[in-house]
Amino acid sequence: MSTQFDLVIRGGEVADGLGGETCRADVAIRDGRIVEVGQVAGRGVEEIDARGHLVTPGFVDIHTHYDAQAMWDRSLAPSSNHGVTTVVMGNCGVGFAPVRAGDRECLIELMEGVEDIPGVALHEGLDWQWESFADYLAALEARPRDIDCCAQLPHAALRLYVMGERAVRLEMATDEDMARMRELAAEAMRAGAIGFSTSRSLNHKSVRGDPTPSLRAAEEELTAIALGLKDAGRGVLQVITDFLDVEAEFALLRRLVEVSGRPLSFSLAQRHSAPDAWRRVLELTAEAVRDGLPMRAQIAPRGVGVLLGLKGSLNVFCECPGYREIADLPLEERVARMREPQLRERLLAEVDGSRHALLGPKLHDYANLYRIGNPPNYNPGREAAVAAIAAREGREAKEMAYDLLLEDDGGNFLYMPMANYAARDLECCAEMIADPNTVIGLGDGGAHVGLICDSSFPTFLLQHWGTHSGRFSLPWLVKRQTSDTARAVGLLDRGVIAPGMKADINVIAPDRLGLAVPHIRHDLPAGGKRLLQGASGYVATIVSGVPVYRDGEPTGQYPGRLVRP
Repeated sequence: MSTQFDLVIRGGEVADGLGGETCRADVAIRDGRIVEVGQVAGRGVEEIDARGHLVTPGFVDIHTHYDAQAMWDRSLAPSSNHGVTTVVMGNCGVGFAPVRAGDRECLIELMEGVEDIPGVALHEGLDWQWESFADYLAALEARPRDIDCCAQLPHAALRLYVMGERAVRLEMATDEDMARMRELAAEAMRAGAIGFSTSRSLNHKSVRGDPTPSLRAAEEELTAIALGLKDAGRGVLQVITDFLDVEAEFALLRRLVEVSGRPLSFSLAQRHSAPDAWRRVLELTAEAVRDGLPMRAQIAPRGVGVLLGLKGSLNVFCECPGYREIADLPLEERVARMREPQLRERLLAEVDGSRHALLGPKLHDYANLYRIGNPPNYNPGREAAVAAIAAREGREAKEMAYDLLLEDDGGNFLYMPMANYAARDLECCAEMIADPNTVIGLGDGGAHVGLICDSSFPTFLLQHWGTHSGRFSLPWLVKRQTSDTARAVGLLDRGVIAPGMKADINVIAPDRLGLAVPHIRHDLPAGGKRLLQGASGYVATIVSGVPVYRDGEPTGQYPGRLVRP
């Protein structure tokens, strides 16, 4: 029998992305599209035996920062090895276009500070063959990669392009400035941007400690840009905010949607300093949705946390004067020095006065510091904290932390959830996941490369909340990170397994689904380091009908492209 299809996936349990029960079916693909779902009689040039496996749409991750990596790397790992087939980058208002030649350094310093991407890697990896946002999209389009990507127009870059140094000084935009931003926003959307992003977070600073240029942008400025999206008739709005004043901040976001008619999503997590504030945000969101406004909260399926270790960007002792003296030594030498009794005694004496690190006193919150474990445990509980273990053993918590950092010859990481873990459990995450007005996001793939590795959220979502706890059904969880995320950003050609849809598909062995321990690899430009995290249970990941991963290993195929909505 002659082949009729490029690829046929045989006999899997198909979770179609709409949340209903699975059904056993074949999936036939031709020319990058799904053409048949059911009992497929014809043969494929290639066939995948999916019997006993789950067949899902490819995952759509709407919150990443591959803006630079997509320029030098054909693989958008660590997202692509977690079943993600489409990423949306340019979040949090940071990115690299539009840009004038004299402002490139400023954008690098901002990206390094906000997203913990080494400046030396950005300097070496970016060729800056663009000025306008349309030029940047053209540069992205010229580079094939393993998965698809979409780009948002970042507020910081737009503001700097229009206002120059006045943007960095956080000056208010003039009427002329706002008119120009509106015009450029419309141009970017028409050129193929998927949306616009901004940050209103006090936590977002350049590597010099300067606030992000968008921090104090007035409502009139945000409105002008939102109207640019309205002028273009396309594009979504994405906002990072601290919700320090929930009522006032949400009212502002609501007005942006009312005036522009464009969909808006915003970051939402449980702040440990105000552990119930997120519930009020979701109440306001529900009211807005009932009033017909397209607003969604981007939420995380677990604690949003940092990994502290001698191999990473920060550790418990990194601000101690004694540690700074050895910080630039190779890991093996640092570990040997830290095992010397004299230096150990000195660092343990200094650490209590070391309160000026990036994370401040939180670096020494031993009641919220945990061994990551193998396999990694993202819900360790109160009794597993360093402070609790130390108390049971009659030791000081800082001594316990010191010894744990030296485990595995200095390769060990300690996990510190900074949000979503105030009660030392993940119940707040379960409530947010279940809320109909939320969408899964905030994984930050491509960013925080020495501190955070949350691009594994898709795997965790299925494993922890599905196969491990059974809190939610697997088909419903699949829907949450396929059709729900795709539609949240206006991608209507993917996220569902049905004839005519884009052939982005995962074949998963649920009983083998799991996470590896995060590890450091020195493979960024200029030898820069980054955290990566593997996964098990992915039999195949397929993009536009082409397998890009088989049994967790890349195939060397690069069908991924820039998506212009």
